[in-house]
Amino acid sequence: MKTKFLILRFSSIGDIILTTPVIRCIKLQYPDAEVHFATKKQFRILVESNPYIDKFFLLEEPLASFVKTLQGEDYNYVIDLHNNLRTSIIKFRLGKKSFSYNKLNFEKWLLVNFKINRLPDLHIVDRNLKIVETLGIKNDNQGLDYFIPAEHEVNLETIVENNQPFVAYAIGGQHFTKKLPTDRIIELCSKIDKKIILLGGKEDAAAGEIIEQALGNKIFNACGKFSLHQSASILKQAEYVISHDTGLMHIASALQKRIISIWGNTVPEFGMYPYQTEFKIIENKNLSCRPCSKIGYDKCPKGHFKCMNDLVFQKGDFFEN
Repeated sequence: MKTKFLILRFSSIGDIILTTPVIRCIKLQYPDAEVHFATKKQFRILVESNPYIDKFFLLEEPLASFVKTLQGEDYNYVIDLHNNLRTSIIKFRLGKKSFSYNKLNFEKWLLVNFKINRLPDLHIVDRNLKIVETLGIKNDNQGLDYFIPAEHEVNLETIVENNQPFVAYAIGGQHFTKKLPTDRIIELCSKIDKKIILLGGKEDAAAGEIIEQALGNKIFNACGKFSLHQSASILKQAEYVISHDTGLMHIASALQKRIISIWGNTVPEFGMYPYQTEFKIIENKNLSCRPCSKIGYDKCPKGHFKCMNDLVFQKGDFFEN
């Protein structure tokens, strides 16, 4: 008889990718496991091609109807990797044995407000896996998963001449204070002696155009021109990846790329740095105001934005052969 697991994580791209080791380890390590996953409709692309997910549910209707659908599955275990009000209601209504991720909100508050670090020196993936240890699930150390359907692979012949090595730079970010200003991106890119493909959403296209105009043929602005899977395909083909603290950074980790990870108002100590892949961190550690948030802001609360504006880029920061 199958043992049915429901895993809950409703957002966002990076956070859902960070749940993939839990999905895989349960599916492969627990006898006769049937793994279901619940997320928001807009993140379907992240779950529909995952071979370790037997069934997925997309929240696109009133929560009561969504819960009723889940009740029809008669789960054995609920794994809550989001742990908010909505997932708490779902757990209560399902009435099944559940395991919930500890967000460590108090510890994060201490770090943000008093710069006292009481957070465990543990990546969020390992924190996720700890909650299912009592079920005999162990970290297989196979890293993150991201599955690109064959039809979404991108041929870069018209972008990169003679199959030359190139660098992918994910210039986006959910919040302003997580992103390098455009002029600083231009400065950084000018220090790299390779073709650079800029990746991001439509909202990053204008910044990409400015960077392309400043540096010419060295830059290809792909922002807003490719789907998430296609962007992942470009990441996979890159020699290495530069990224802010964003979802594409975690996709690059899943693809085992070397990553240069740039941090602004948030810090790697929150546990969201690249996972089980080679990486370098670029950050400004000489600020008493950092971190100023566990997430980010639309503008620097202090007005100076020194966490990004005062970063120094050196040749040794890059994976130049």
